[in-house]
Amino acid sequence: MVKIFVITYSMYGHVNKMAESIVTGLQKAGAEVGRFQVAETLSDEILAKMHAPAKASFPIITASQLPEADGYLFGFPTRYGSAPAQMKAFFDSTGSLWQKGALAGKPAGIFFSTASQHGGQEATAFSTLPFLAHHGIIYVPFGYKHPHLFDNSEVIGGSAWGAGTVASGDGSRQPTQKELEIAVVQGEEFAKVAKKLAA
Repeated sequence: MVKIFVITYSMYGHVNKMAESIVTGLQKAGAEVGRFQVAETLSDEILAKMHAPAKASFPIITASQLPEADGYLFGFPTRYGSAPAQMKAFFDSTGSLWQKGALAGKPAGIFFSTASQHGGQEATAFSTLPFLAHHGIIYVPFGYKHPHLFDNSEVIGGSAWGAGTVASGDGSRQPTQKELEIAVVQGEEFAKVAKKLAA
């Protein structure tokens, strides 16, 4: 059984909601799942001014834990078309693993949240590729594995880069059923690839 870590940063809960479906898909495909979040870098005072709710109870991941997994699915909201500082800080903490090549050959995928339909979902995933490349981590795109990605009758997050949701500028829009269904399939498809690589 492959072990996949689902690692998120979610300020307002949208990414964590998507992660629930990602986990469902991984488990449907027979993967063991570790669920983590990265450490917050903002003070409680700043978070209060941003009206951020209390953090979820998932354990905080440390870089030293990454070699325990066979693969990773990273979820985070966009910040101007790239990963937020909290996720970048975690990535920056992996230098000792990079020196040892400890993560080389492991697969990783990405899922995301943006405020608007054209708010940088693909750019957010694309801008994360250098981190993966420097570690020798194998990026696993989602492709068009779900028919909802061809549905133009409504706003639907996600793309060939991964599952996604559109939260609206005020965060009032929650992940839709279609977006969550896409996320389930991303989890399933990622587990299949991870199993092949681990065989």
